[in-house]
Amino acid sequence: MGSKGNDMGGTTIPKETQNQDRTPNSKVAGMGSISSKDMVFRADMIDLKTLDMQLEKHFSRVWSMSQNQRPKEEWEIDLSKLDIQKVIAHGTYGTVYKGAYDNKKVAVKLLDWGEDGLATTAETAALRASFRQEVAVWHKLEHPNVTKFVGASMGATNLKIPSTEDQNSLPSRACCVVVEYIPCGTLKQLLIRHKKRKLPFKDVVQLALDLSRGLSYLHSKKIVHRDVKTENMLIGAHRSLKIADFGVARVEAQNPRDMTGETGTLGYMAPEVLEGKPYNRRCDVYSFGICLWEIYCCDMPYPNLSFVDVSSAVVRQNLRPSIPKCCPNSLANVMRKCWDSNPSKRPEMHEVVKMLEAIDTSKGGGMITREYFFGCFCFRPFHRLRGP
Repeated sequence: MGSKGNDMGGTTIPKETQNQDRTPNSKVAGMGSISSKDMVFRADMIDLKTLDMQLEKHFSRVWSMSQNQRPKEEWEIDLSKLDIQKVIAHGTYGTVYKGAYDNKKVAVKLLDWGEDGLATTAETAALRASFRQEVAVWHKLEHPNVTKFVGASMGATNLKIPSTEDQNSLPSRACCVVVEYIPCGTLKQLLIRHKKRKLPFKDVVQLALDLSRGLSYLHSKKIVHRDVKTENMLIGAHRSLKIADFGVARVEAQNPRDMTGETGTLGYMAPEVLEGKPYNRRCDVYSFGICLWEIYCCDMPYPNLSFVDVSSAVVRQNLRPSIPKCCPNSLANVMRKCWDSNPSKRPEMHEVVKMLEAIDTSKGGGMITREYFFGCFCFRPFHRLRGP
């Protein structure tokens, strides 16, 4: 036996290791001077938390190196040209900032995939793959009623974010999407402003046409938006409408059974989605029907019901918003066809476009409020009135 170690089953334990074993707080990192050939340690002395942190840092460095070494995707932006300025909205999938890219006004959406360390390596890889697939599709889209995609960045670590009191620290592998900046807010905000003084019928049909044309274009590219609602539509110059927020959009599966799960916003979700059944692009058609009612009425569907009650009634009792009697039949028929409980009976979005284009708006037909009815036409039957 040598004086520098004890024999254990033919394995020599160096004196340095023996001393470390007697220290309760010894770390794996402390054995850096021992070759892997001679190293023997006790499992109960390993600080797993520290080891996890070290592994996380290591994988983060490796991931960053691989990002720098790989060729750039055609949709990737130059972060040195990006100036993030102020928060303009908080969404389900991240925070939206106003900013500038290459001296042009843009909206920057920082995607929140959870705090660092909470996602496993496999989960992070799946998120990156999904992000890359959806961005690769979106950056090729070009339509006047779809928000223009500028670019994106995966795993950005050098973003300069304006500090706010309620802002949490960003993940070290934050991803951002940059799109054109639309100045006039959301369709929802426009409708709220017109809650008392309703939109003229001509404007109603034009907004509906913009939305239907945008959705028809997406569907022609095999893209299902899956969260069609008035909050996700932006209003630009001259009240033009653009579809935004592709946070849950996905390429339509060849097999409808590959698309399941509750994705969307209660109140706009089709019955088949609420029930967790397979669905396809016609779930967007249903949501469009609800949006069409909302645009016409400048009001909120099901204002007196809870989300749970709405979900149950839509599926079990065929609940739909009540169409006002003053609504022209040409528009009311579009609503009813779009929100049919049977997806196969709903029209395709390109068919909806044709139905809306055929509506005559020259004689008015907008929503009539009770004040308008009783104040101006109190001797005429309500259902015969035509609004602006």
